[in-house]
Amino acid sequence: MFWDDSPRDELAGLRDVVDVAYRIDCPRLPLDHAHALSSALLELLPWLGTEDHAGVHLIHGAESGNGWMRPQDPERDLLHLSRRARLRLRVPVARVDEAATLIGRTLEVSGFGIGVGPMNVIPLEPLPVVFARHVVADPEQDEPAFLAEMAAELGRIGVPASKLLSGLSHVLRVPGGLLHTRSLMVAELDAQSSLRLQRSGVGSDQALGCGLFIGHKDIAPVPGAG
Repeated sequence: MFWDDSPRDELAGLRDVVDVAYRIDCPRLPLDHAHALSSALLELLPWLGTEDHAGVHLIHGAESGNGWMRPQDPERDLLHLSRRARLRLRVPVARVDEAATLIGRTLEVSGFGIGVGPMNVIPLEPLPVVFARHVVADPEQDEPAFLAEMAAELGRIGVPASKLLSGLSHVLRVPGGLLHTRSLMVAELDAQSSLRLQRSGVGSDQALGCGLFIGHKDIAPVPGAG
């Protein structure tokens, strides 16, 4: 007889993607720094733009309000960053060592230097509430249509859409035009669905900070949100 009573990690197959977070020396950045930051990173880590499950989190100051409030004038406003601000990338575990090569480098972002310091590896947390600050959206689409599209997208990656909430709209300036985005919260997820969504993301332009979800312990599901 063979009897194996060892515990099984049902989430093991979803733990091949992590976030890496670097301390940074950068007191200020333009509010709209998506393209400049992505370009600077892709020069050093070109696979960030092509690798599955890789992306760049935009840098946020204290005024970001967990993704739901930000300064309103991207042409003039600067983010004033505290020492707790981090540069954060989403990368496959197999790329962590390559991501560490950023340590000690200085990124040039729209005339501002970002000194990259020590790096921590942060496993994705299977929390029931996750949110993305930016998801690429059709500017002609109203909120119900956007949420319906997101529910369908979640279904395609095997994530049940129980509670969705759309937040603020934003515009990111990119070469050749504007990239319209909305923030999106997804609630009442089981552990597998939470990791699957964070691992896969939704939509395009993850190297520009779009479609990347993070778990949040302090956000409660909104009753009746749909």
